[in-house]
Amino acid sequence: MKQYVNYIWAGGISLLLSMTACHSGTDEMTDPSDKNVMTFEVLHPDKQSRVTDAGFETNDCVGLYLTTKGTPLELSGNYVNNTSLTYSGSAWTSAKPIYWNEGIYDIYAYFPYTKSLSSVDDMPLSVSTEQHVAANYAASDFLWAGKKGVEASDGKITLQFEHKMSRLVIKLTKGEDYEGDLPEDAEVYIHNTVTSATADLSVGIVTRNPRGEVETIRAKSLGNHQYAAIIVPQRLNNRQPLVEVVMKGVSYLYESKFLFKPGIQHNVLLAVSKNPEQVKIEIGGEIENWD
Repeated sequence: MKQYVNYIWAGGISLLLSMTACHSGTDEMTDPSDKNVMTFEVLHPDKQSRVTDAGFETNDCVGLYLTTKGTPLELSGNYVNNTSLTYSGSAWTSAKPIYWNEGIYDIYAYFPYTKSLSSVDDMPLSVSTEQHVAANYAASDFLWAGKKGVEASDGKITLQFEHKMSRLVIKLTKGEDYEGDLPEDAEVYIHNTVTSATADLSVGIVTRNPRGEVETIRAKSLGNHQYAAIIVPQRLNNRQPLVEVVMKGVSYLYESKFLFKPGIQHNVLLAVSKNPEQVKIEIGGEIENWD
């Protein structure tokens, strides 16, 4: 993603931050021939070093912390404090060279990169409510990687990222009494989920903001009558409006309880009936490391 938008909750207010670069041109760039400089391989959750859509693209940046082995991660005072790794299209380069010494390190990384953080154990996050816009959908995902006990003899450091949000994929299908073809321009909404959260970068856990307001998310079209939305992990304990499909001026609404699990894609098949009040839904399988 050459440019993305990150929505961050802080003090109950949504702040819209536009980030187009990870570091300035005055930073000292890494010399790949220097064996004393740490080098990195960054893998998306689908285990590919380069992917399309919401995956890593040229100029994408991840945030990086290093602590000496066994030392708790802090906002500052670590061996490396929130530096960036930038993807060139073929390799990842740190904003400034990170040198090996005799130490052993624990590594914590996250995506997308935020230049200024106020906390590493309660990092504010949120997902966009306008995820039908591709950039907003991509920026709503939150990835994390961690590696313990790394030392110089290990060579290149591989960071395997994991999804820490939840994803809901809805496929529309025709019910037995539905006449005609399903439209390609349906609007799909996810209701009654809290969109703000915090992340603990030391363990990669995302926690729903307990004081956050429930909102409605408009899902992204994937084509072929499929729609997707990134959701903060949470449990909906009470039956309530969850999925709404608007087609040809008609609203089809499904109510349900639901558990949005971290790092899991939940697949839902929604059969559209002639009668909007007779929507049928089938909860399908769960997928980890979606692409």
